[in-house]
Amino acid sequence: MFKNYRSVVALLLFFAGMLNYLDRAALSVMAPLVKKDLHIDDAQMGILFSCFFIGYCLFCFLGGWGADRFGPRKVFGWAAAVWSLFCGATALAGNFAHLLIIRVLFGIGEGPMGTTTNKSISNWFPRKEVGRAVGFTNAGQPLGAAVAAPIVGLVGLHFGWRVSFIVIAILGFIWLSSWLWLFRDKPEQHPRVSASECQMIKAQRPATRAPEAIAAQPTKLWHYVFSLPVLGVAAAFFCFNYIQYFFLSWLPSYLTDFQHLDIKSMSLIGVLPWLGATIGFIGGGMISDALFRRTGKFLQSRKLVIFLGLAVAAVSVMLTAWASSVTVAVALITLASVFAYMTPQACWSLLQDIVPAERIGTAGGFVHLLANLAGILSPGITGFLIQYGGGYSSAFLLASVLALVGMAMLALFVRQHSVNALRSPA
Repeated sequence: MFKNYRSVVALLLFFAGMLNYLDRAALSVMAPLVKKDLHIDDAQMGILFSCFFIGYCLFCFLGGWGADRFGPRKVFGWAAAVWSLFCGATALAGNFAHLLIIRVLFGIGEGPMGTTTNKSISNWFPRKEVGRAVGFTNAGQPLGAAVAAPIVGLVGLHFGWRVSFIVIAILGFIWLSSWLWLFRDKPEQHPRVSASECQMIKAQRPATRAPEAIAAQPTKLWHYVFSLPVLGVAAAFFCFNYIQYFFLSWLPSYLTDFQHLDIKSMSLIGVLPWLGATIGFIGGGMISDALFRRTGKFLQSRKLVIFLGLAVAAVSVMLTAWASSVTVAVALITLASVFAYMTPQACWSLLQDIVPAERIGTAGGFVHLLANLAGILSPGITGFLIQYGGGYSSAFLLASVLALVGMAMLALFVRQHSVNALRSPA
């Protein structure tokens, strides 16, 4: 029996995010080799990056609904099996059409990850630890993107790009077996959780409503998902995601095509922005929890972190458009990553204070669906801007403007009085 079994849960979710983004970033890292081997141009590569999010966005919502209905253990288990299978199937692609189909199916598998992670945190962590828990578990995502550059890049150079996808798929199935062995939907269902830890978590879960309150005052799901506070969080999340998927999809190509690095150098230097993103994830969670302890204002502490993150990211990304050297460009992109990645865990924990626990999976899935429409738009728009528009400079400028839009939407829609009204429906 563990005194603090939720740390095991946090580690499982951390490695899930790490593998998820290692899988997702693999095609970006291997893009120069894949384009040459399969005769794919930049516009087509942008379509491949974007089509992943067709299946992904739909299953963000369906995965969140499934986590509420069937529990995160089953949903995450099936999701990991599907994404690992189709990550490995990428090695079998022989042309653009094959890759297009595989990427859509791969996206279906990865779609439930974010909302199911948030549902797991809502079940397993007390309110005072939500920021740190979301920050730590999600820090695995940029770390996965960081290790993708050297691991996938070097494996691809020595053994071919197809082998790298098979190796990652095997790692996914290893994680899946650990998840099914070690995780249960709630601490009260796990024999290894101590009675004191279980009671503490049950008493302090985020936004928990008593069963009698739910029965006396039932509310339809749409009351929450179409509310201004939830849509405001989704808008801020969307604008962060536009920057994230711009970097995730096109940073390796930017470093090789625009800054003229070879693949080996790109694989090493490309780690830096993702290490910065990892710091931002963890640091943002710690800062938001510290602000909450100091002020006692949950909503304001999360909003402040989001404002700071998007503001610094907007300036840094804008300046990158005029960076003349690879050193300056990577430094600015790394700075943007540190602050931008303070945003998502604050959005997730902010949502847990807005939406009751019994609706957090589905509402979170809806937010994740809207936010990840950026994944459809960002890579494709960037590909067309590079090939037919103003090049990488115009792509950086657009991402910067959207960060400012995210700040404005959060300020307009997420206010204490509107959140209070949402919690007490008529």
